[in-house]
Formats: sequence, structure tokens, C-alpha cells
Amino acid sequence: MLEGVKINNNYPSVTDLRNKAKSKIPNFAFEYLDGGCNEDVNLHKNTAEIRDVELLPYYLSKHTGSEMKTELFGHTYDAPFGIAPVGLQGLMWPNAPEILAKAAFKHNVPFVLSTVSTSSIERISELTEGQAWFQLYHPTKNRLRDDIIKRAAAAECPVLVILCDVPTFGFRPRDIRNGLAMPPKMSVKNILQILGRPEWALKTLIHGQPNFETLKPYMPKNLDLKQLGKFMDATFSGRLNEEKIKPIRDMWKGKLVLKGVANEADAEKALRLGIDGVIVSNHGGRQLDAGESTIKPLTRIAQKYGDKMTVMMDSGLRSGPDIARTLASGAKFTFMGRSFMYGVAALGNEGGDHTISLLKTELQQVMEQICCEEVKDFPHHLIK
Repeated sequence: MLEGVKINNNYPSVTDLRNKAKSKIPNFAFEYLDGGCNEDVNLHKNTAEIRDVELLPYYLSKHTGSEMKTELFGHTYDAPFGIAPVGLQGLMWPNAPEILAKAAFKHNVPFVLSTVSTSSIERISELTEGQAWFQLYHPTKNRLRDDIIKRAAAAECPVLVILCDVPTFGFRPRDIRNGLAMPPKMSVKNILQILGRPEWALKTLIHGQPNFETLKPYMPKNLDLKQLGKFMDATFSGRLNEEKIKPIRDMWKGKLVLKGVANEADAEKALRLGIDGVIVSNHGGRQLDAGESTIKPLTRIAQKYGDKMTVMMDSGLRSGPDIARTLASGAKFTFMGRSFMYGVAALGNEGGDHTISLLKTELQQVMEQICCEEVKDFPHHLIK
């Protein structure tokens, strides 16, 4: 066990946290968190193909200790993983983004706030002393784009992440069936689910119904699913191209990251545009069920561009060994979304701290087991 790191021994894996989360939040919220798109093929393939990666231990090498600290964009983080942007976090567990932001700040790992999460840029910046990253869904109007970017700059966000893998919203049968909206549509079925989750219901009353806090100044109130879809379609254009990225690069003075890259051609364009890093991602299997898992393009992109820009990955990682496998495959840094949301939904205010501590402990054990002294050494342990 890492010195000073404590975990709840009743939940020693992310699978345990997922099972507990399922018992504590309404089914419509759990299905939004847990599900992918269409038939969930890519959702499951993401994790399965990460776990096909094997690591080589060197047991007789001289080993003086293992260190997880990782330098990224001029900041030294205490571990090579961060909390990925997740939409509607407060729907899944009340006050979730604030809980996770506080935990990330405490553990010195990056927290990335989504445009469509349920806390504002300004509030998360306050909690993290200006260390949180911000992920931008690209607005259709330049005025709105510029205003949100100016707010992120004023909040001292060190990294702006722009999203390229949502040119259209994924087809997600569960969410359609559940009438998901902000606030949730109060069908008889959903009301019964809420009544069966009294702690979730009470905390929602205490913290108030979740809303898109960053977007609040720009949107009408109390939209149902159909109205919300129309608002998002009218307000945001997830389809990025070089002409849309150029003015963002000119405007944003901090580090700029492109999230959702899935092939070498897009990585090449990102490099040409002056992007500082890419996050290889398929949106957690929520957008294209017929696509590749993330680990495959990550390996190719890291091999070709890893010495030219910072190559990172999310989607499919669920554990410390998964982080190790991904780093060995060429990623400099990793991000996870669902794992942290399971933790918060399972353990409330302690969930962020527990999940980060758990992942640190698991990753440290892998590093010591294979005699890997620094994060940058993981590729030397990859069995190809």
C-alpha cells in the first residue's frame, strides 16, 4: 500500500464500485452512465482489447523503487491519469463534479470539466485553484465560442480540450427509452426508480436539480429531451475541421488538446495546426459502435507522433493494470470517466478520493511487480 493512501476495503476494485453504484442511483441515471451506443459492441471491445496487452517483468534487474509522478504540459502530476470530462455528472450523483474536482486537486491529478457537466467553469476553477482543464463542445456561433473560451481563460484553466468525435449525437437506445432530459422526464417509471433510491433523492433535493451550469447563461430553462436535443443541435456543432480549429488556436494562449482522435490522418492535421496534444478516444464507446477500440489507434499514433506531440488516451480503462497497459502501448497520460463516476455514485463525498487512491495503489503494484521505475519506462515492458 502506498504511504498515506487509504482505500475502503469493502470496495477494492472498480467493479465493486460499479455494483454499489448500480444499487444507489436510479436506473435511468445508471444506464446513462454505464451504456454505450447501439448494441454496445465498442463499449465492451475498448476494455477487452486493452486487456489483450501483456507486460514483461524483469525480476532480476536492480530495482530501486517505482515513481508515478509524471510531467505533463509543464506541471508534474502525482500519477499518470486524470478524470475525463463527463456530461450530466450531477444527474448520476448530486454534486459529483465538485466532489471529483476536490479529489483531483487533493491528489494532484487533472480534472477535466465538460461543457455539458453540471458545475460551472468558475466554480470548478475556484475548487482547484485554477488547475482544472476545460473541454469545449464547439458552438455554432463564434460569439458563444469566444465567450466560453474567455471564461475558461479568466478561470485560469491551463489546458483547453476541444472535442472532435461528436459530429452527431450517438444513438443510445437506453436514453431514448428512459426519456432522459435535464431535469429527467418524470414518467411513472422514473418516479418509482427515484423513490427506490432515497439517498440519491434526498441529496438531489439538497443540491437542487442538476443543470448545465456553464451553459446556463445561454439556454432556456426546463427543456425536455426533444427540446434539449434541438437546443444542442442549434447551439453546438461537434463537427470540427481545420478552419474551425485555427481561430481557437489563435485565441487560446494555453495548452490546446484535441480529444477524440482515432486515426493517423487526424493526428497529422492536429500537429500541423499547432495542437499541443491529442487524446485518442472514441467517447467511451458512445458514438460509433462499428469503430476500432482505442488501444489500436493509440499504438499507431504514439509510434508515429509520440515524439512530436503529447499523445494520451481515454475510453475503456477501468483499473491500474489498464493504465499500465495503455502507457506501455505508447500513451504518455491516461484519462477515465466512468470509473470515477462509479466511485462517486457508490461512496458519495468519499468516492473521488477512494477511486484515485485505489488506482494509484493498483498502478504502483504493477510498476513494482514488473520492476518499472518510472512511467516513461513502461514501453520497455510491452510484449509485442
